[in-house]
Amino acid sequence: MNIDLFDFELPECLIAQAPVEPRDHCRLMVLDRAARTISHRFFYELPQLLHDKDLLVRNDTRVIPARVVGVRDSTGGRWEALFLEERPEGGWHVLAHCGGKPRPGETVTVGLGLKLRLIEKFEDGSWRIAPEPPDSTQSARELLETHGHIPLPPYIRDGRDTPEDRQWYQTVFAREAGSVAAPTAGLHFTEGLISELVASGIEFADVTLHVGIGTFRPIKVDNIEDHVLHAEWASLPERTSQAVRTARTSGGRVIAVGTTSARTLETAARSGTIEPFEGPTGLYIRPGFEFHAIDGLITNFHLPRSSLIVLVAALAGHEFVMEAYHEAVRLGYRFYSYGDAMLIV
Repeated sequence: MNIDLFDFELPECLIAQAPVEPRDHCRLMVLDRAARTISHRFFYELPQLLHDKDLLVRNDTRVIPARVVGVRDSTGGRWEALFLEERPEGGWHVLAHCGGKPRPGETVTVGLGLKLRLIEKFEDGSWRIAPEPPDSTQSARELLETHGHIPLPPYIRDGRDTPEDRQWYQTVFAREAGSVAAPTAGLHFTEGLISELVASGIEFADVTLHVGIGTFRPIKVDNIEDHVLHAEWASLPERTSQAVRTARTSGGRVIAVGTTSARTLETAARSGTIEPFEGPTGLYIRPGFEFHAIDGLITNFHLPRSSLIVLVAALAGHEFVMEAYHEAVRLGYRFYSYGDAMLIV
């Protein structure tokens, strides 16, 4: 299929710059695949839309304050980087950009006075850097909690965060630190809504997938079959595989909360049955994919020409999904990370 089939016009005013409050009061578009109907509800109505014994599988990853902003000590020019990982040989692996051409050996000052030394530039333009002087008492993530910013996508205020984003851009069930982007479908849940869902007989289970920077990248090839998805670390524990089996035997549906949960579940079910899993996954779900794990999906409204909208089309059908997206634009739904939600059953 040509990537042009997954394109659509989106007025800039529909790109949400902040979440609704409370977060479960966003709009919810419901796609019924069997009836091929589209209906319009609110997210807090989820208990009335799901069935007793349904299982919601959510991603419990936690977004780290991975964006650091500072100045080059040699020039005073602005320097900005996104933390990717700690390097096995020591230091941090980051994507950095600034004016001029920084050289290995330079230092930059970020956050509340943290100094970082530029050690090595890689062929892809990324860098290995390290705190200066080396601090053996604090991990990179501990230092980022003090000196870092929430790594908002560029379509939200040009990536500039506010203190409120530390709460807004985190799910209420986030536990495992490691993502540089939020699993956005989970942002709509409140503690109260979770309690109401549990009281209605709906179960929850968790997976972990640490969302990487590639989540923002559009598909740049003409044929979607030629796209290669970046790998991300994921984990599905035994208790979650057992919860999926229990839902299946009791007649409940398995609903993935977000595309990251869907990809983790389907990675663990490639043999046809769900099994515990831990490791990298680059599973790319596109039309023609045979689903083994999920019966439905809660998701946000995604960027055009992205692997995320392609995944949604794999589950609900290309024509149906694009019809829904055009209706969402017409009715003024809010798009992307802080936007409204979609339920596909």
